Amino acid sequence: MRSVATRRVIGGVAVFMLLGLIAQLHAQFGVGTTWVRTDAQGKGITMKVEACCKGGLRLIYDIPPNNNQPGMTLTVDSPMDGTEVPTLVAGKPSGQMMAVTRVDDHHYTATVKMNGQVFSTSTGTVAPDNKSMTVETAGLGGKNTETWVRK
Repeated sequence: MRSVATRRVIGGVAVFMLLGLIAQLHAQFGVGTTWVRTDAQGKGITMKVEACCKGGLRLIYDIPPNNNQPGMTLTVDSPMDGTEVPTLVAGKPSGQMMAVTRVDDHHYTATVKMNGQVFSTSTGTVAPDNKSMTVETAGLGGKNTETWVRK
């Protein structure tokens, strides 16, 4: 059983992942690109985008150590069609599921569940120039706005 602190970090990562997933679809985000989170709460988190799962995306989040929590790598393989998929921490299931849906070329929605319960929902908007993204998330910890830039 994971500690409460570890579950909180994983839950927070889920939110970051949602945002990242939302931010990365083939045309707008580019397979092989890296996105960097720049807002104060998530500064230093990176998301790499790779092709996977029959036209979907593999999102690899590198989360640096923060507030006495160790750094970690979180991975999600999503078909980007609203299908729930597991999130992996260091290659192992985290108990978290994510479902990402592409609404159109610049808008995405995502839901993260932790142990079967909705943890957060997110809406992502990619800028017209495809160089930045804003993600609005509502969840157990309240509302949050993330800012990502393409590296």
